[in-house]
Parts: sequence; C-alpha cells; structure tokens
Amino acid sequence: MRLRATLGALAIRLDGNETPEELSAALAEAPEMPLEVEIAGATPGSVVQALLEAAASRNLEVRFRPPRGERRVPHTEVVDHTLRSGQRIASAGTVVVLGDVNPGAEVVAGGDVIVVGKLRGLAHAGAEGNEQATIWALELAAKQLRIAGHVAVAPEDAPAPAGPERARVEGDQIVIEPWGRRQGA
Repeated sequence: MRLRATLGALAIRLDGNETPEELSAALAEAPEMPLEVEIAGATPGSVVQALLEAAASRNLEVRFRPPRGERRVPHTEVVDHTLRSGQRIASAGTVVVLGDVNPGAEVVAGGDVIVVGKLRGLAHAGAEGNEQATIWALELAAKQLRIAGHVAVAPEDAPAPAGPERARVEGDQIVIEPWGRRQGA
C-alpha cells in the first residue's frame, strides 16, 4: 500500500499485500480529503470493504481510478468526409478523418487524431490528458496542434509539409517528424 497527498485528494495504491487492519489503521490517521484509489494488484474484497467502511465512518468521498500504465481508449470514430469550417468532432477515443480538416474545423480526441488528407484546422489529441497520443496527417499544415496539455503553434513562415508527418510529445513539447519514410533514404 502506498499513500500520498495530491492537490485534491489522498492517493491510495493497493498492491494486494494489505490487510484490512493495516488499511483501517492507515486511514484513521490520514488527513480528511477525498480518497483516490488505484487497485494495482489482486486485492481481497475484505480490504476493499475495510476501505469503504473507513471512508464512510469519516464521511470521505471515494473515487476509483484505473491502474497506471493502462491506457483505455474506448473506440475509434471514423469520419468519412471532409470537415468544413465551423464543424467539430469530439470523441473519447481515437478519431480518423477520411478527408481534409479545413481551417476553422476542430477534431478533439481522447486518443489519437489521424487525418487521411490535409490537416489545416485544429487538432487536439489526448484531450483527457493522454500524453502518449499522437496526431498523424498526410499533410500537416495546422496553425495549432494540441496534445494533452501541450500546445504547438506553427510559425508564420512555416514551410509547406513535404509529406506525411506525425506530431507527438517529447519531453515538455510537441515535436513534428516525417512519417512513413525510411530513415537515411
């Protein structure tokens, strides 16, 4: 078991080695904050029951979250037409656009954004905080890209794209790289 205070909650990670007594004792001394619980190992029902009872006795909110490293993308949404100015597509999963995304159009996805055409509108991949998400386009000419909480703005004198490209987060910034070409060729 691991306990740590975060900005808005007390994060608890259950590994499966805890006993109901250990958990109850730890929560009795914990600060009065909402509990954010991650079950990372095979945890007996008695431990979860002890957690819920200890939280209820102190009137603490309990939120369960998926284990770290698990990336849940619910589905892929396919848009089979070009998006015009003013149109917006939003999905919790990956979005594939079979056409162009024109200036003034938006694509917002919890997963990746894949454009089989020209991307000139706004694309926001990983909108729910997924920094592993990417933006792919046959022609990447967007004025602004967003991945999770990162934003990239194209310079005014940006050269025209020279083929398919991919945008991804590296370090603390969005990088754009050629996609589909062999290195050194």
